[in-house]
Amino acid sequence: MPAPMIVTLVKAPAFPLAAGMSGLDDHIHAGQPQLEWREGGVPVSTRFDDPYFSLAGGLAETRHVFLAGNDLPARLRPGFHIAELGFGTGLNCLALAQIAQVPVVMTSFEAFPMDTAQLAQAHAAFPELAPLAAQLRGGWGQPVIRVGQVDLHLRIGDVADMLPPWQGRADAWFLDGFSPAKNPQMWDDAIMAQVGRHTAPRGTFATYTAAGAVRRALADAGFAVERQPGFGRKRHMSVGRMPDQSGTSPGAPGPSPAA
Repeated sequence: MPAPMIVTLVKAPAFPLAAGMSGLDDHIHAGQPQLEWREGGVPVSTRFDDPYFSLAGGLAETRHVFLAGNDLPARLRPGFHIAELGFGTGLNCLALAQIAQVPVVMTSFEAFPMDTAQLAQAHAAFPELAPLAAQLRGGWGQPVIRVGQVDLHLRIGDVADMLPPWQGRADAWFLDGFSPAKNPQMWDDAIMAQVGRHTAPRGTFATYTAAGAVRRALADAGFAVERQPGFGRKRHMSVGRMPDQSGTSPGAPGPSPAA
């Protein structure tokens, strides 16, 4: 039986590991997002005035941007490590778990985690993911949450504090913070440089934004960056790949041999 795949999602300070749920509940409620709900069950952050997933189809966008943009599932192998900026509703984790046939690890960084009631309301928009979503909510507050073949590690807090000391290196990044126009701190040069430092050779990233400042920061961080067709009304998205250990850049992600 193949070893489990590992996915790591990183978004902020780590969950407090309390004996029971009370410590985590206190932490979550202190930084809990304030939400409005649009037609179709789409949560919108009132803090950033931005939806958590596409109004044109959140799951389809995740598959186009983050999975296909990182050439997944083709590259998945036991122990493959995915990291994420912006856990949000957990939709990217659920979509990954739906396609993962081997154990992987995911580390996600999140500054404002939803509570389980908010997660359940958001997950109701994706009935095909219901069994996996129930696993996610059932493990909420644990140090490692098993969702299908994904071992999920959440880091709760400000990514500027949480990412630099993180000891991991990702094979693929999901860069899914709120829009750079609404949440520029998430996308600044220092954070993108940390993404580069925490990426394995030939590691990749994908993001829905094609903002020039973001692409330049990721290029400065060491990625070979390209624009690709975006999802829905977005003309472009961005993808990139780190050079291998020889310093040779293999180009941006696309159909390619497993990493």
